[in-house]
Amino acid sequence: MKEVRQPQETFSSTVRIVLPNDTNTLGNLMGGNLLHWMDVAAAVSANRHCRRVVVTAAVNNVSFDRPIRLGDVVIIESQVTRAFNSSMEVYLEVFVENATTGARSRCNEAYYTFVAVDQLGGPIAVPAIEPQNEQERGRFDSALRRRQLRLILAGKLKPEEATELKASSAKHLFQPIQDVAGVHLLAATACALGVLSVGMATCRPMLGAGAGIF
Repeated sequence: MKEVRQPQETFSSTVRIVLPNDTNTLGNLMGGNLLHWMDVAAAVSANRHCRRVVVTAAVNNVSFDRPIRLGDVVIIESQVTRAFNSSMEVYLEVFVENATTGARSRCNEAYYTFVAVDQLGGPIAVPAIEPQNEQERGRFDSALRRRQLRLILAGKLKPEEATELKASSAKHLFQPIQDVAGVHLLAATACALGVLSVGMATCRPMLGAGAGIF
């Protein structure tokens, strides 16, 4: 029987302080630095799920809602949403805590995909994951649609074969979306399936070259 784990077992929380060498000329945290911090945090969650070496396969649905200033305390929370054969999707939220007032607000979110590999660098099977509450079940269900979208944009899946993605697009295309990641996913879905006439480059997720952390 395949091993099963719960999303909460993969939870990771990382805290960083934005220092002068982390910022640009405007005194804001550079986006590349934040993506690196998020990559490390997500790798911790993926590693906790499979206890194997993991490499970054894809980064998508990254949203930058507000600048992060010099001296801010950055909190990155990550958790595996779903596991497939050898890959795992990790959802991240980034919060900023004002070092003076203690006020905390969410400023970023993203989905990362990791692949577990063996000693020779080949993909290896990972445990299944079983959501425990409504929020985890929602992310679990939508993870399949995000996976199909990534495969289409990477040229590994034909649009007509993405049955789950097409069904979701038809159901939600004209319904209000409540979160930024949902808007990004819907727009990219419409692009991939030919619903919107926008260039593929505007929807393509960042596909990793296997830059492993653990």
